[in-house]
Amino acid sequence: MAFDTSVSGILAASADLGIIGNNIANSSTSGFKSSRGEFTDIYASSLLGTPGTAIGQGVQLNSVKQDFSQGNIEFTTNSLDLAINGSGFFRLSNDGVATYTRAGAFQLDRDGNIVNGSGMQLQGYPQDVEGNITGELGNLQLSTALIDPNATSQAVITANLDSRSVAPVIPWSGPFNAFADPATAPTPGMFESSTSLTVYDQLGNPHVMSIYFSKVAAADLTDPTKPNEWIARTLIDGVEIGAGISMPFEANGQIAADNLPLAYNIADWTPLDADGASNGASAQALSLDFSSFTQYGAAFAVSTVNQDGYTTGQLRGVEIDESGVLFTRYTNGQSRQIGQIALASFTNPNGLQPSGDSTWVETFSAGQPTLSTPGLGGTGAIQSGALEGSNVELTSQLVRMIIAQRNFQANAQLIQTEDTVTQTVINLR
Repeated sequence: MAFDTSVSGILAASADLGIIGNNIANSSTSGFKSSRGEFTDIYASSLLGTPGTAIGQGVQLNSVKQDFSQGNIEFTTNSLDLAINGSGFFRLSNDGVATYTRAGAFQLDRDGNIVNGSGMQLQGYPQDVEGNITGELGNLQLSTALIDPNATSQAVITANLDSRSVAPVIPWSGPFNAFADPATAPTPGMFESSTSLTVYDQLGNPHVMSIYFSKVAAADLTDPTKPNEWIARTLIDGVEIGAGISMPFEANGQIAADNLPLAYNIADWTPLDADGASNGASAQALSLDFSSFTQYGAAFAVSTVNQDGYTTGQLRGVEIDESGVLFTRYTNGQSRQIGQIALASFTNPNGLQPSGDSTWVETFSAGQPTLSTPGLGGTGAIQSGALEGSNVELTSQLVRMIIAQRNFQANAQLIQTEDTVTQTVINLR
């Protein structure tokens, strides 16, 4: 009897040492959750129950429970390294099989899928063709292809024209053409102020648009009772486009209300190449919004210039906010939303079955997973550029190891003692 009891104690101590050793070995594994063995005693019982003089028959390993407490957040330089600050699990697709993990070391595969080191794909809510995040779960994927250019159709400019300015001493003698022979261009005496912006054609080629502002002389005013009038004229790549537009101001320095919104509409602009010939892009319309211009007694200053065009761009990086929304950034300054990470929660996380690679699979005892976006449904927030470290406390594990070692030695000593007793009985004559 004592032999069997001691052997069970040795096996239990050995199992405990194995659990502790696994914890220590994974003390630096991202997303690892420590385990502890739960042991129960063994009693022999009959149909009538256990007699009052029964002696236990040893110990057995009942279960191995995991501690799902939060590990330390360790920051990295990779934006695809993700940590969950709070509860929840990343959902992965392992060849169609749903697995769950707290280890957020992700990367891109050759197809642009977001995967972990074992090739399991991160899942969430992808974006549809209209740019909206859907509620349909799927694999998150980044497109590494070039994004198409967008031709400029509108520009909004905010600036102040100096009310102290006087009419130009040299009349505007356009239209000007930088490709003419000889080339012609505005001279400083023809305008008071100027600014420029870059516009794009349908092929993504940049073009410089120059805008010149000239105050109207009193004798040339369309309405002599309103002396605060300017003319705006434009050149693109040195070629004058359109006939200009009147900009009347009221006495308060604002664009006259009767003229709002004030837009300079260019109906048909043909993009040119460096030699002044058509570059192959289709003719396009442009609209310049001057509604926010003012005329105060201060130096000319441009506050904002916004236009809706851009050239083609390559993928430059990925940004992920705390709600798990993924944004791709491109070399042309554009950013696009591509999806949102999904987090899973379980009623009984200890019911999850470990499957290696710091992942778990759902079981009946764990309950059905509840999927939600980060920060909702009791799930934590996403920290991009960080990893959750192992929650193994080395000091406590070393103490447990000493205790397990003592238990092993004590049970081994008991076997030795039982053997001595047995030998003594055998040698009795």
